[in-house]
Amino acid sequence: MSAATPTTPAPPAVVRSREQLHDALTSWTLSGPEPTDQRAVVMTMGALHDGHLELVRRAREAAGPTGQVVVTIFVNPLQFGAGEDLDRYPRDLDGDVAKLASVGADLVFAPTPDVVYPDGDPIVRVSAGRVGEVLEGESRPGHLDGVLTVVLKLMHLVRPDVALFGEKDAQQLLAVRRMVRDLDVDVEVLGVPIVREPDGLAMSSRNAYLSDNERSAALALSRALRAGADAADGGPQAVLAAASGILEGAGGVEVDYLALVDPTTVDPVPADFRGSALLLVAARAGATRLIDNQAVDLAGSANPQEKPSD
Repeated sequence: MSAATPTTPAPPAVVRSREQLHDALTSWTLSGPEPTDQRAVVMTMGALHDGHLELVRRAREAAGPTGQVVVTIFVNPLQFGAGEDLDRYPRDLDGDVAKLASVGADLVFAPTPDVVYPDGDPIVRVSAGRVGEVLEGESRPGHLDGVLTVVLKLMHLVRPDVALFGEKDAQQLLAVRRMVRDLDVDVEVLGVPIVREPDGLAMSSRNAYLSDNERSAALALSRALRAGADAADGGPQAVLAAASGILEGAGGVEVDYLALVDPTTVDPVPADFRGSALLLVAARAGATRLIDNQAVDLAGSANPQEKPSD
């Protein structure tokens, strides 16, 4: 008897309108999943890579075997500033849907801007507050306001129990968590660790813009973060000095910011800080702006202002 031919997973259903989304969510709920099953959502702008697919795998785990996993694909104009890459942002819906077939997605919501913003640019928006005024917010004014506005709208439309976000966008993840907490949104937010290429480059849809030379130069970001983490025993100043040294010695990289911050507030840590911190970097390789981050454990580092006792 010949071996059975493996079956190819069916692609997820794709809906484009609010009405189609409502019908798809309602029919799933009425089809009889167990009361303990959950709906998990992964919000993306498409051009999916292995980092996105890992988010969907984790969403499948969070939702349970008969829960529902929804992936949204929407290039949100509100989070792009003047001169940024909205028009050239990569779009490949058919390719994205094909990739999602193997990782447990049940439904794809891929609206156009007029579906998400039927009255044009919204008059009322979510403000990221002081979290949106530093680092990414300072470099890209209004960016996090645009992110939070669309995230809240999609949460209302999809009605998930769990929403999963990548830890590569650390400030975005913090802002979403604060929004959910501060505005009493009944959604659990889960962060998923950064997925990296074998050479250490953090996976990003924007990596597709890099030439070979630019991609090589971009590796300085992850090298700098590792060097900073390795210098944790010397305290915050040593962490920043080690990371800065790598970036300053790298050609082809223009640094936007390098910061060591409290992972719950994004405030810079003081020189005598002890505990868990987050080392953040944003830089351009050619015309492409990339971000990355690394957890740093300063729990055992000595206070540089303390002198050893006699």
